[in-house]
Amino acid sequence: MGDWLSYTPSDFLLFSARTYYRLFELYNRAIWPAQILALLLGLLILWRLHRASPRQGSVVTVILAAGWLWTAWAYLVEHYDTINWAARYFAIGFAMEAVLLIWTGIVRNRLSFRPYRDWTSRTGMGLFLFALVVQPLLGPLVGRDWTQAEIFGVAPDPTVLATLGILLTVHTRPPWGLMVIPLLWCALSGATQWTMGSPDAGIMPVAALGALGLALYRVLSVRGQGRGQAEYRG
Repeated sequence: MGDWLSYTPSDFLLFSARTYYRLFELYNRAIWPAQILALLLGLLILWRLHRASPRQGSVVTVILAAGWLWTAWAYLVEHYDTINWAARYFAIGFAMEAVLLIWTGIVRNRLSFRPYRDWTSRTGMGLFLFALVVQPLLGPLVGRDWTQAEIFGVAPDPTVLATLGILLTVHTRPPWGLMVIPLLWCALSGATQWTMGSPDAGIMPVAALGALGLALYRVLSVRGQGRGQAEYRG
């Protein structure tokens, strides 16, 4: 028992921080210039979010689902699996999220976005812009090479945060079924980076807690408004 207590989280990590970020460098080189297309699709999402139309939800959903599927196969299976045996199971989760997005947004047509309806939606837009523009810069800002940047649509963390931000702009109740996997990944990614001693380890879990808090606030706010209207009518 005493031997087990002597272990630290880093003792269970299968790779070093240098290996982890070097993998992103190799991955970015392997998929170039897919990063440019991913960023352009991110800008297309931004444009579509500003234009309420019958196809808005479908376009945004398809792009998000494509990013989750690409990341599941190209990064998690083809690259991350070489240093972490659990990556294939993470890939299943990412593929499931893509299927759920298609099912909810395309098949059932349940996703419509209103990014400036209230401050919760505007915060969601801010989270999306952070994932699209700021997050790729974080690595270089804390001392990592530019070739190790993580890009929306082709890397897990910015894809996850962008998705959470967009889901906060859904004009109805928060789609909880679509938020579970992104929230779990935020916790997992934060734990991994914290174990490696990364200076930006807190970003994913803090963003997840913020998104969860905002979603809960929206639910409670809607319920409060409903009760208020019922009392007024009574």
